[in-house]
Order: sequence, then C-alpha cells, then structure tokens
Amino acid sequence: MGRSQETFSKKEKEKKKLKKRQDKEQKKEDRKTNSNKGKGIDEMLAYVDDEGNITSTPPDPTKKKKVVKQEDIQIGVSKQEELNPADLIRKGTVTFFNTSKGYGFIKDHETQESIFVHQNELAGPIKENDKVNFEVEKGLKGLNAINVKIIS
Repeated sequence: MGRSQETFSKKEKEKKKLKKRQDKEQKKEDRKTNSNKGKGIDEMLAYVDDEGNITSTPPDPTKKKKVVKQEDIQIGVSKQEELNPADLIRKGTVTFFNTSKGYGFIKDHETQESIFVHQNELAGPIKENDKVNFEVEKGLKGLNAINVKIIS
C-alpha cells in the first residue's frame, strides 16, 4: 500500500481554515442578534454641568444659571501692571568686555546673573570691573543689557 498524501502540516492548515470559517459565521450571527439592541439617542447624549464636568444627566431647567459678563472673561495672559521705569534700572559690574569684538558680560548685583552686553548699547566706553547702571531686555538667547552707563 502507498502512503497517504496528507501530511501533518496539510491537516493543520485545513483545521485552521475550518476554524476561521466557523469564527466568521459566529461573528455574523452575533451581529444579527445585537443589531436590534442598540442604544437609544437619550443614552448616547452627554451633558456638561456648571463646573465643566461631563455627566449623563440633563441640566435642571428650574435651577438658576450663573450670568457671566463678556468683560469678565479673560483669554490668554492676564494684564500685567505697568512697571515703574525706576525699577527696571539695575546696577552691576562689568566682568568681561572685549573691545575688539564689541561685546561683554555684566554681573547683576541683585540676582548675580551674567547679562550679555553689546557695544551698540553703551552710552560711553567701558572696561572690566567698571560699576554700571543698565536696563534689561529679553533677547533671542537670554537677557541683554541696554542703556549701559558708568556710575561715577
């Protein structure tokens, strides 16, 4: 007698195909039976309460609503107070200044941070260890000193 032409792997492949077919039929049956059990529109709605929380209960129409004036709504950053120009003037010591390249650094007496200074922002010539008054502005890479003047 000859050997059977069906190998173990062929049998396994056939079993997998049969299993897939059965699973597909089962899913089809499940869809048919569950299609009539969908949720109503009331069950799918969500509401937002006064505090901004999402709830499933509709708002109470008899409850008094808060009235918000349009002027009271703040979008973005709140307005800041106007700064006194005298507060913007700082004192510091020139820690480094390269006259050939035209830049240097000033160490702020209050914050002890190093602030960049360029020769275009100088009121007069400065050198290292000079005491100076200056204002600060935000630059691309950090704080920059402007209106730099030597303290007499």
